[in-house]
Amino acid sequence: MQRDILQRPTLTGRSIGNIKSHNLRAVLLTLLHQGPTSRVHLAQLTGLSSTTITNLIAELLEQGIVAETGKEGNAEGRNGNNRSGAGRPPTLVSIVPTARYAVGIHFGVDTVRVGVTDLFGRLRCYQVLSHPTDIAATELLEQVIPLTDATIGQAGISRAALVGLGVGASGLVDLVNGVNVLAPNLGWRNVPLREIFARRLGLPVFVDNNVRAMALAEAMFGVGRGVNILAFVYGRVGVGAGFVVDGNVYRGSLAGAGEIGHMTMIPAGGAACRCGNTGCLETLVSEPEIVRLARALAARAPDSILAASLAGNGPTADPGDAAAAQLRVMADAPDTPIERIFAAARAGDRAALSLLDERAFYIGTALANIVNLVNPDMIILGGLFAAGADLMLERIGETMRRRAFAGLGDRVALRVTGYGRKVGVIGAAALALDTFFYRQQAPVEVAA
Repeated sequence: MQRDILQRPTLTGRSIGNIKSHNLRAVLLTLLHQGPTSRVHLAQLTGLSSTTITNLIAELLEQGIVAETGKEGNAEGRNGNNRSGAGRPPTLVSIVPTARYAVGIHFGVDTVRVGVTDLFGRLRCYQVLSHPTDIAATELLEQVIPLTDATIGQAGISRAALVGLGVGASGLVDLVNGVNVLAPNLGWRNVPLREIFARRLGLPVFVDNNVRAMALAEAMFGVGRGVNILAFVYGRVGVGAGFVVDGNVYRGSLAGAGEIGHMTMIPAGGAACRCGNTGCLETLVSEPEIVRLARALAARAPDSILAASLAGNGPTADPGDAAAAQLRVMADAPDTPIERIFAAARAGDRAALSLLDERAFYIGTALANIVNLVNPDMIILGGLFAAGADLMLERIGETMRRRAFAGLGDRVALRVTGYGRKVGVIGAAALALDTFFYRQQAPVEVAA
């Protein structure tokens, strides 16, 4: 496997030679990050000449990708302009978010989420497919491909307006060939996702690890926008992290960066992990482990709130659907054991509260290790850590700050994703937007 195939440009452009596409990337990324900006300020931010900016903006206006959005005021605005003196205020330009779209597909352990977003990562259409955890890749893809086609159709847009498709895959990904090399939680090996989706859907496809895609979503469109060094930590069946540094996804030498679920937390005597080691973080804070421990607690206290909740008779009692385990499109609010544990804790069950407090301590310790190693400006939590944030975030943050070296944790902003369960599909679309639009290798084409 080769190193990271994306050669990331900075926001600084040049005005000579045959590097028009580079200059376009500089302009588009600046407008994404800055919002409505004058041509003069664009030239200052990108290092491009005013003539180059004028010509590029004229082309983007003609193609409908940017629009003039009003005049700049005399006071300093969000883009940092501070205008003084006489004369007519400069016109602001901004990206038209509905000028282009991207498709995102997020593969989870028992769900696939498919969505179409605009250039600002806002979902226009979104669907969720539930599936058995032991389903074969070929069988699942035969369901996902028509669902993706239908989602594009329901979005009500021209296919010519689609810049591409991003796939967030579980586990290890070969970025060069778009292959899901290993997805342990699905039992998949060497699944050629890019080749299959490109052939069947006729779109450019980029495949990456799903948690890295989530980190990119937050860096481009979410609470991590404008953050220099961002870490995104996600927990469900597995635990992983994604890192974005100066707007660029950090993948590591062999695209294996972020496997914090296999960080050793208990060097001796820890539980066996599916990776073959023992004492990994995943054996302490993953959803299956929390559910296992909660069921053991409930068995010892059958009259407790926790026992009633896990049995479906507690605060979230719901008769459920007998066909829930079957492959189907479902509502995006499943009644799961982990949600029932959270409900019991919110209802005051002491055993559930104690269990989650212990898990929060381990998560906070892992975050302190990330702080010591990476020194991020912000850490964003997703998955079960976000779903149970009201129960665990305070303890997580306190532990991270106390255990990080020399007060480094005090300088880290700890946040929860604002996208909820949709962060993966928005992240997958962000992969396509980042690769095929904002950092494209060719000039922007006019949609038919």
